[in-house]
Amino acid sequence: MNQPGIALTPGLRVLITAGAAGIGLSIARTLSVFGARIHICDIDERALAECSKVHPEWGINRCDVSDMNQVESLFDDMVADFHGLDVLINNAGIAGPTGGIDEIAPNDWLKTIDSNLNSQFYCARRAVPLLKKSPEASIICISSVAGRLGYAQRTPYAATKWAIIGLMKSLAIELGPYGIRVNALLPGIVEGRRIKHVISARAQATGLPFEEIERQYINKASLSRMVSAQDIANQALFLCSPLSVNISGQSISICGNIEYL
Repeated sequence: MNQPGIALTPGLRVLITAGAAGIGLSIARTLSVFGARIHICDIDERALAECSKVHPEWGINRCDVSDMNQVESLFDDMVADFHGLDVLINNAGIAGPTGGIDEIAPNDWLKTIDSNLNSQFYCARRAVPLLKKSPEASIICISSVAGRLGYAQRTPYAATKWAIIGLMKSLAIELGPYGIRVNALLPGIVEGRRIKHVISARAQATGLPFEEIERQYINKASLSRMVSAQDIANQALFLCSPLSVNISGQSISICGNIEYL
């Protein structure tokens, strides 16, 4: 029996938030290679300029998705480009502050909620009417292993990532009758610049050396290694493909089995 390979419907229309760097950029590049049409947004103007130079075929917007008005403009531009939408990948988010609950400034708490959670609501509410018209509609919410584990000293981040799982589960039920699949990807310790900032903040908060905190993070995974942004992109590719036609309402960890945080 021949086994099916990964393939996307040619011209699949995909919107990726925070798509100019990191996980978002890896997803955009991977889906593009497999024939998807890509529209990204980001707040990093330098990264957007580089994407525009390397990938002139992509739709590109400067957008802070924690701002509902900017999301409205993003979708207006995307619809003018795509005349519809097949896949929304809600990827944008920030690490938030590191510290005890009594040390976290309310503004930092609110900023984390706005960036990580409210942004997914703003984009989903605009995307759903478009997705209802697509025969291959899906939403991929980027959460985190912190969305299934407690995370001391990172409560704003963990709270939003748990909330994203609740949003995903609810939307999977709500949108299932329209044929719209909704899933969440839960990255673990993803190698790169962002985890270095997180480790540095934890080292500063605890007074331990960077190398010791890095070792502690790696040892939390059963496989004792970090994952890559490409690992996340590969799972997004699968969820965008016909091979995942009956996968919805799932939280899929890509983490080497993080045991605790």
